[in-house]
Amino acid sequence: MPGALAAQAEARPALARALATGPAPTAPDGDLTGTVADALGTEGVAVHRPALGTLVADVPADAAARHRARAAVDAVDDEAVRLRSAVKAHDGFFTTFFISPYSRYIARWCARRGLTPNQVTTASLLTALIAAGCAATGERGGYVAAGVLLLLSFVLDCTDGQLARYALKYSTMGAWLDATFDRAKEYAFYAGLALGAARNGDDVWTLALTAMILMTCRHVVDFSFNEANTDDEAAAGSTAKTSLALSSRLDGVGWTVWARRMIILPIGERWAMIAVLTAVTSPRIVFWALIVGCSFAACYTTAGRLLRSVKRRAPRSDRAARALADLADSGPLARLGARIFGDRGRRIGFLFALGGAAGMLTSAWMWPFGDRQVVIMALFYGIFWSGFAVSGPLKGAFDWLVPPFFRAAEYGTIAILAVKSDAPHAVPAAFGLVAAVAYHHYDTVYRIRGGTGAPPAWLVRITGGHEGRTLLVAVLAALLVDRGDDFTLALTALAAALALVVLVESIRFWVSSGAPAVHDEGETA
Repeated sequence: MPGALAAQAEARPALARALATGPAPTAPDGDLTGTVADALGTEGVAVHRPALGTLVADVPADAAARHRARAAVDAVDDEAVRLRSAVKAHDGFFTTFFISPYSRYIARWCARRGLTPNQVTTASLLTALIAAGCAATGERGGYVAAGVLLLLSFVLDCTDGQLARYALKYSTMGAWLDATFDRAKEYAFYAGLALGAARNGDDVWTLALTAMILMTCRHVVDFSFNEANTDDEAAAGSTAKTSLALSSRLDGVGWTVWARRMIILPIGERWAMIAVLTAVTSPRIVFWALIVGCSFAACYTTAGRLLRSVKRRAPRSDRAARALADLADSGPLARLGARIFGDRGRRIGFLFALGGAAGMLTSAWMWPFGDRQVVIMALFYGIFWSGFAVSGPLKGAFDWLVPPFFRAAEYGTIAILAVKSDAPHAVPAAFGLVAAVAYHHYDTVYRIRGGTGAPPAWLVRITGGHEGRTLLVAVLAALLVDRGDDFTLALTALAAALALVVLVESIRFWVSSGAPAVHDEGETA
């Protein structure tokens, strides 16, 4: 923007150097800020240059220029600009063409009546919960109502952000509510579909749990890769300017932009698919469509990121390595192993995370439910495999895979043991446990992206870390193998305890914190 430049605290030294070595304020081109911004970019500072669009920004040098600038400013339709600015610039196909054309006017209607974004967010949650209740009836009319209400909930979900941008009412609590409630709404709807199917004699809890695990692990891949590459614009030899050439060429062809955004099945497309299939088919078909769609999206995005990582030469920054270590959610057992192995895991941590996850899942699947071999493997996984994976700084080209491998091992072990258990309702209890743990992992992502770092160390210790919870579930399976529904009760109690501890700490943090929560569903590969 002509005449205006702001630098965050970490860029102030680079700004001082640019001003010290740059041109004098009377530079011939008259654009000191542009010259300084170019100098900052040369030093590796990521410079954000806001697009003005129809807005006008100028630094007039004389009366005639001031008159022209004033006329240009007066010619701008401020209300039209506010409405356009309320909509995110890069959104999914369904949201852009089927929701935003009218949701922006709903946002304006809410603003003129004094409604806040948080109130709209809460209304979206309540609407989704009612939709889940309708799906739980198991009746065709309930399914149709559930589909319609889920779409209405998504309209409100888009409206709350547009209202915040339209009315300039941003808040930490609002960002956290928006990010958190999306997970709660989707998980609740899955549960409603499973309950509705059970009323008709169709047990789809395993499919519901599988769909939730796939979606969550896919998001973890997104978050880990993005955090690992946050500093790439400033890294020499990074993939930011090399392996993205194909993506840039594809973006030049209009229809490929929308196709690539739809392929990753973002929240708009995903909820539209769920709503339509719920209304016209059965819960089993809904979950199979989710599993197939999420699997394809995960393969597509992960393949693209693996290709980028193959060409990577520069090591990751210390900040990126810390973010990956925080996302790993390593508890006391893994930290003990890391101290034992020292720095031996440098640049090969992802191989041990992969080996440990594969071994843990294979053991849980191959050995009988409650077998002590699973407990032994869980202990070995926690100390050796997990400890070695995080024993060195996660700066390798593929170390962003460490958190996703850990998530797959933990969630998958819980699911496998619940499915193999003879205890009634063990899978629904496992669904609740995975949902509670997944919330903890999403909350960690939001904190890191808000610039506040990981949750406190005591929370990671008291929740056991990913390896501690995996071992605990394996021990419970071994102790309660022949005790009726005790395994179900144990999983339920563990889910409730984890949810209570994590949610209370999360609410305390976001209410008192000044950091923004960042909600992101990933990006194209």
